[in-house]
Amino acid sequence: MWAIAALASWPWRHVLLYSSLGAWAPAVLLFAAGIVLYAKSGKGFSAKQLGGVPEIHGGNGEQRLATDGIRAHVRHPVYLAHLCEMLAWSVGTGLVVCWALAVFAVVTGAIMIRMEDAELEKRFGDHFRSYRQSVPAILPKVFGASQL
Repeated sequence: MWAIAALASWPWRHVLLYSSLGAWAPAVLLFAAGIVLYAKSGKGFSAKQLGGVPEIHGGNGEQRLATDGIRAHVRHPVYLAHLCEMLAWSVGTGLVVCWALAVFAVVTGAIMIRMEDAELEKRFGDHFRSYRQSVPAILPKVFGASQL
C-alpha cells in the first residue's frame, strides 16, 4: 500500500500550498503530541495487541475492554496519534501530497473506527455502549465540549 501511495503521488511530490519556516513550530507540537499519544496508547498492551494480532488469530482467551489511562479520555488514541503525525507533516511541509494523504487518512480512519466500534459492541455489549457514550472516539472533551 505504501508503494502504491508513493507511486500515485510521485508527480506531485514537489507541489507546495505554501512554504514557511514558521509552519514548523506548530508541526513540532503536533509531532510531540503524536509521540506522547503513541507512548500512552501502548501502556498495558503488547505490540501484538496493538496490531490486532489476537483478534485475527482468535482463541485469545478472556478479554477485557480497556477503558483506563489514555482510553479514559479518547477511545481510539492510536488513530489520534496517527492524525497528529499526518497533520504535523502536512502543516510543516505545506506539500499538497501530505495534505491529500492526511485527508485520505481521516476518511479511511473514520471507516475503520466505525468498524472497530461495531466489533467492540458485538464483543462487549452494554459495557462498550456505555463507554462509547461517555468517551469520545478521537478528540478528547475539552471543557465540556461535545463528543466527536
